[in-house]
Amino acid sequence: MGLEAKLVQKMGQSLMMTPQLQQAIKLLQLGRLEYKDAIERELLENPALEEMREETQASGLPSPESEPNEPTILAVPNSSGVSDDSSESSNNVEPRADWDDFADAFTDYKGSASAKGTHDGEDRQYPEVASTASQTLEQHILDQVRLYDFSEQDQTIAQHIAGNLDRDGYLECSHEEIAQAAQCDLEDVFMVADTLRFFEPVGACTGSLQQCLLTQLEFRGLADSLESRLIKDHLEKLEKRKYDLIAKAEGVTIDDIARAIKSIRTLDPKPGRAFSEETTRYVVPDVYVQKVGNDYVITLNEEGIPRLKISPYYSNLMKDPESAGANKTYLTERLRAASWLIKSIQQRQQTIFRVTESIMKFQRPFLDHGIEKLKPLVLKDVADDIDMHESTVSRVTTEKYVHTPQGIFELKFFFTSGIKTASGDISSSSVKERIKSIIAAESSGNPISDQQIVDTLKAEKIDIARRTVAKYRESLGIASSSQRKKIL
Repeated sequence: MGLEAKLVQKMGQSLMMTPQLQQAIKLLQLGRLEYKDAIERELLENPALEEMREETQASGLPSPESEPNEPTILAVPNSSGVSDDSSESSNNVEPRADWDDFADAFTDYKGSASAKGTHDGEDRQYPEVASTASQTLEQHILDQVRLYDFSEQDQTIAQHIAGNLDRDGYLECSHEEIAQAAQCDLEDVFMVADTLRFFEPVGACTGSLQQCLLTQLEFRGLADSLESRLIKDHLEKLEKRKYDLIAKAEGVTIDDIARAIKSIRTLDPKPGRAFSEETTRYVVPDVYVQKVGNDYVITLNEEGIPRLKISPYYSNLMKDPESAGANKTYLTERLRAASWLIKSIQQRQQTIFRVTESIMKFQRPFLDHGIEKLKPLVLKDVADDIDMHESTVSRVTTEKYVHTPQGIFELKFFFTSGIKTASGDISSSSVKERIKSIIAAESSGNPISDQQIVDTLKAEKIDIARRTVAKYRESLGIASSSQRKKIL
């Protein structure tokens, strides 16, 4: 049978994502900063969009005091008034999707009305951390090199050393590689490196933790001290807390070892971290959950997010019979795109509110008592509760943060696996928090072992294996009992 090209007609069904749906999904999964950038980008690209002024926003907001005990029905505009027909013959294009059409109040899961946004007379306080240093470690070292009496060749060696430091300040390559790159003698590299290790920060430009700490002690005039001998000869025993063996080998008492360790703890094992190029990440909550009486009120945070409306100028221009041809086609497309965007934003905020409302309903004990009362929860529980798909809930909870009376958490934090106990299922996060509190209450001279933690939890009807305790402890960044032991 020969091969030939031919046309065949057949009927079938397939799932197609419209541009509106694609845009809505894209907005839904964005974090707060990306979401704000996306809106500002649309404002620049689409002339049919305008940002509402503060006085306009204020006029469209309901009074927070009005009927606070009656549930507020979430109003969503059914249509923007824009015809989906893209033909140029459409004359009744008048988009009406606007923030004025978007209800500014929601119903929390206990039925109390809560105003959307932050226009409730309160000033939100966002936790911020001081920004990191703007100058890199390499630049800081080279600034000191220029002020030092180095020859031209030595400056070249110093540049190669400064350019091969890792984030902690340690030299990532060998002296032989530096000598080959700088085309110089190996002795010159050792000489320059020996000088650079005393530059600020002291201990950088070294090749190991041991050399870094010894350099800092030498800089303090403690080159022949007990501290130097501990680092030079007993560093591995120090890590394993074998203080009795160290004291016997050095012929000193445990108290002498304790004083030396106290001095060693003032040293910086990672001198380059102060010049890390990592940027500080600022977290601003997307949702607030506040306790009012015996209920919790959910409030969406709209502060700093531009509120959009259709440009009256372009909307009226569409009614002008003189605007025809290519201009009318362009206006129709821009107005339709503006309407779709506003409706997508409204849908995003509704979805975030509903998902948060459902999560807080399941995690009410957490709101009242803290992490130790966190319940096991999976995406399917919330999806079934609000009649949404699990993938939608997953998108909503990614990079979205909620401010609760117990602190600020990502929405994904509330989804945890469960551990079966005699009194019912308990969240793994609750078990981790309990382990953390048990260790926090231990004696520093006699830390509690993993088996003792197992016995303590078993007395509280939480039956888990010792290896599970070890896994949870390691995930919390807590060292083993032997490493936690202190003699000070």
